[in-house]
Amino acid sequence: MAASSRSARDAKRRVQQMEAKRELRKEQDKRRKRDNVIAVGAGTAALVVALVLQLTVFSANPSEDEYAAAQAGLSTPSATPSASPSNAENIPKPETAAGQIFTGELKLNSGTLGVELDGAKAPQAAAVFKSLADQNFYAGLNCHRLTTAETFGVLQCGSKSGDGSSDPSYTWGPLENTPPDNMYPAGTIAVARSGGNAYGNGTQFFIVYKDTVIPADAAGGYSVVGKVTSGLEVVSNIAAAGLKPGDNATDGAPAEPVTIDSFSLK
Repeated sequence: MAASSRSARDAKRRVQQMEAKRELRKEQDKRRKRDNVIAVGAGTAALVVALVLQLTVFSANPSEDEYAAAQAGLSTPSATPSASPSNAENIPKPETAAGQIFTGELKLNSGTLGVELDGAKAPQAAAVFKSLADQNFYAGLNCHRLTTAETFGVLQCGSKSGDGSSDPSYTWGPLENTPPDNMYPAGTIAVARSGGNAYGNGTQFFIVYKDTVIPADAAGGYSVVGKVTSGLEVVSNIAAAGLKPGDNATDGAPAEPVTIDSFSLK
């Protein structure tokens, strides 16, 4: 009898937890316009709480089967075996960049950055961005996101739609060259991805303009593909101009629109 009561209490607790997560997910979906997310750095207690909630939503949202099982007081259903993640045919092979260093320029409407991509440390990421640059994919796209928190300073660019949405037909993995200490030094160029998904990389990247701590999520960290070799002050100046007014005082669209004129690599 005692075991049965304990099982019922456990089932009730799981239902309550899952209901809370489902409600949180609904609220986040209403407010979240971007699904390519790099974790929000925390300089205050409020930001820490926001980060924990964000990571909870993206990495632990229950499935409908799990929710139904918990309501019935049953154990979690066995997961259906799935094949190991792999990239689609439209994703460049890592072999095309392995061991190579690519240098070039990222020209923004506000100035030019010298860049270097490291195919030795991140061959898959370097292959993707070299291919996209060669196709002139980035010309005319914008940098839709800027963060200005004390320990979290990045400019995020490369959304095909322009609003931060990912392109579901162009996703890839795995994660490469992720910092073990979650520290991304000023000048880092890393790959933005969907939360909790090691194969959620796409066409977006972010430039770190000051030393930044980005906590790893359920999938890990963020692939560091290269660095800025000159012109980082261009991004610092964009940050100094501030953000458009919005819900978040340190995370949003740049006050002055930032567009990419060209991205070239050789």
